[in-house]
Amino acid sequence: MDNQTTYEKPAEHVAVLTLRKVKTGCEEKFETELHDFISRSLHTEGQLGVHVLRPALGTGQREYGIVRRFSTPEARDRFYGSPLFQQWESAVAPLTEGGAQRQELSGLETWFTLPGQLSMIPPPRWKMAIVTVAGVWPVSILVPWLLNPLASGLPASLQALCMAVGIVILLTWVVMPLLVWLLSPWLQRRT
Repeated sequence: MDNQTTYEKPAEHVAVLTLRKVKTGCEEKFETELHDFISRSLHTEGQLGVHVLRPALGTGQREYGIVRRFSTPEARDRFYGSPLFQQWESAVAPLTEGGAQRQELSGLETWFTLPGQLSMIPPPRWKMAIVTVAGVWPVSILVPWLLNPLASGLPASLQALCMAVGIVILLTWVVMPLLVWLLSPWLQRRT
């Protein structure tokens, strides 16, 4: 008997952000339709979850963000082509302004959300890539320079872990929020 280990390629999980602006006075009906739709759609094949970003109370904003995660791109396509989704679109069309804005998320978008914003259309990926490189490059030089004196006696794998943790901490809580704040007019301007 052959005891070979087989490795499967990890699933290509997909996340999609949908933005809908609700008409004034239709918020309660939209919430009811949304709750019903989510309840009926969560058990469809390939669904990994839904997160709803509601407008902050008292701000007068009416834009909802709906983030859906799917197990594969095929599951995403089946869902958005399904009769269930078409029924939802028909039910909320009279309750919303314009059509839905939909964008697939790559994972970098969380760095490009300013505090206090409940939903947004992420910047184009090329802009996110430029800002990310502008943040990663100096941090990847600074962190080893700072941590080498402390980590030099550790095994190489632990040194690499210390560097990775230091880089991620600085990027997540210091560098990327600062860069996004400084460059937000450019990041949000559509080209």
